[in-house]
Amino acid sequence: MKESKKFHPADSIIGRDYRPPGGREKERADFTTNSSIFRLIPLTIIVGVMGALVALVLVWLIGVITNILYYQVVDFHLRSPKDNTLGWLSVLIPIVGGIIVGFMARYGSVLIKGHGIPEAMENILVGGSKVQPKLTILKPISSAVSIGTGGPFGAEGPIILTGGALGSLLAQFLKLSSIERRSLLVAGAVAGMSAIFGTPIAAVLLGVELLVFEWKPRTMVLMGIASAVADILRHVFVGQGWMSPEPLFPVGHVPMGGGAGLMDAVLLGIACGGLAWVATKAVYGAEDAFRKIPIPWMWWPAIGGLIIGVGGMIAPRVLGVGYDTIADELAGSLTMNTLLLIFVVKLLVWALGLGSGTSGGILAPLLMMGAAVGGLMGHVIPGGTPTDWAVLGMAGLLSGVTRSPFTSIVFALELTHDTDLLLPLLITTTIAHFISVLILKRSILTEKVARRGFHVLREYEVNTMDTLFVRDVMITNVLSVESGRSLEDVVKILRSYTEKRIQRVLPVVEKGKLLGLVLWQDVMEMALDQDLKGKTANDIMIKKVVVANPDESLAEVADRMSVCKVGVLPVVEQKNPSELKGLITQYNLLDARSWRLHEEEQKEKVLHLSWLHKFMPHLFQNYAGKKHAKNSNTAKRNDAQ
Repeated sequence: MKESKKFHPADSIIGRDYRPPGGREKERADFTTNSSIFRLIPLTIIVGVMGALVALVLVWLIGVITNILYYQVVDFHLRSPKDNTLGWLSVLIPIVGGIIVGFMARYGSVLIKGHGIPEAMENILVGGSKVQPKLTILKPISSAVSIGTGGPFGAEGPIILTGGALGSLLAQFLKLSSIERRSLLVAGAVAGMSAIFGTPIAAVLLGVELLVFEWKPRTMVLMGIASAVADILRHVFVGQGWMSPEPLFPVGHVPMGGGAGLMDAVLLGIACGGLAWVATKAVYGAEDAFRKIPIPWMWWPAIGGLIIGVGGMIAPRVLGVGYDTIADELAGSLTMNTLLLIFVVKLLVWALGLGSGTSGGILAPLLMMGAAVGGLMGHVIPGGTPTDWAVLGMAGLLSGVTRSPFTSIVFALELTHDTDLLLPLLITTTIAHFISVLILKRSILTEKVARRGFHVLREYEVNTMDTLFVRDVMITNVLSVESGRSLEDVVKILRSYTEKRIQRVLPVVEKGKLLGLVLWQDVMEMALDQDLKGKTANDIMIKKVVVANPDESLAEVADRMSVCKVGVLPVVEQKNPSELKGLITQYNLLDARSWRLHEEEQKEKVLHLSWLHKFMPHLFQNYAGKKHAKNSNTAKRNDAQ
């Protein structure tokens, strides 16, 4: 903008060409984590130990409840209910378990209902990572009762919430920030999963993809430490309950390569993506159906228990966590009819059980159903072995349902220790994830959070406010007034200025040096009150000014504006803080979003065939002549018209 003739010669406008050489951006690090993380490491080790111990205790509880009720013996080892000889009396056991869980939810905490991970998500998102202390007791007990009485659930979801509750509980006794509490909460959660499955790497990836919603060392390092500690303790307790130094589902090496094998992986990925929709809709369809039942919700788990008991009579393998059944599926020892029965009945009792509001995890059931789907396709489509189909099936369904492809890949590898399936696993999980994203708005985990009034966006990307600098968006065409100017002159200047909405403050300068700021609103209010006579800009200017530097990121400036409750900052050089270079407003920060939208929506053709002519003239020797002839013909047609 050119200077108006009405402006006093002392009033200056800074030019638009200002762009300083590189400054502090050269000193910036790739990550923002600093040495303060060291004080959390001892706490993380403690959380890892507690997570592993709670996982062990939970499995003991499940084992003792199952053995007492189904086999009338006292034994802490995990055992499937499928071999019991109680007959139809076994139907009563899940009903009793449902009644107990319903009473615990009604008179203890309603948060024990569900599969654990969504509850952990909610605490992280909106609860300040402050988990109720009583959940550390109620959640594992209710889950042990639910699973021990035949519930077709996994122990990992409750352990994730319980381990997270322990981490949060420890953090709440200390003076920590919400982010630090979150780091310890997630560390406890992944420690529990690592101890249950013996999958320390997959546990960390699950924490990244499902819990922390970020990829930063401040959480990844702590999760890695807690997960490693839990896995080490798992080996210490070898022989106790279910723990073993071997992978949970060991299989032989299964070479699967070539076009036929990879095409099988594609087909299975498509099937798992579609079944992810079926599983998600089944769970929340069941939940909606139970809400229509005209009885108090505390009795719904008992109804779910009745359904589970009847399902157990039809297909006993669907009861409990089902690790032995998953192992049989991977070994290829089950017939096609058995696999079909397992999938259908497991899906029904699992969905209706969760929909009734009982307590239990989803990972083990998904592994069982996914392995059954893979086994079924292996019987229909020639090629491959029962093991590779089952491994791909359980990873594919887990990826489609939870939208966690990397966790699913590593999870399958750590559960089986078979690295020969790495490429097919990548194909199956990627396709299942892709189809699930296209046909479902939310996953089975985030749907529960959404139904409670919150939204989870699970896409990770670099914030453009961290990549753009103040100098890229600041206003350099700044109107300022010289020190000592009367307010009457200032009003005349403001009334003649055409960019009032952009510049809401007036810098007061003396020989180009910033002295303070005058708010336009203050000047105009004084003009309305006719209170300008004898006053200068120096009389009402703000002397203590918060500033920004040209080489600061927009994120830093946005934080400063938020803390100081201001919407505009003068931009000055760091080495010369009195030299005014421009202004940046809260509206300029939106330019970061505009830049992102431009990248996403603006389409352009960058290269043309004419560009290749200079490199391959023998292939494009006639290109220029044809183009000239085409242009000539076009010109002739235009003239004729």
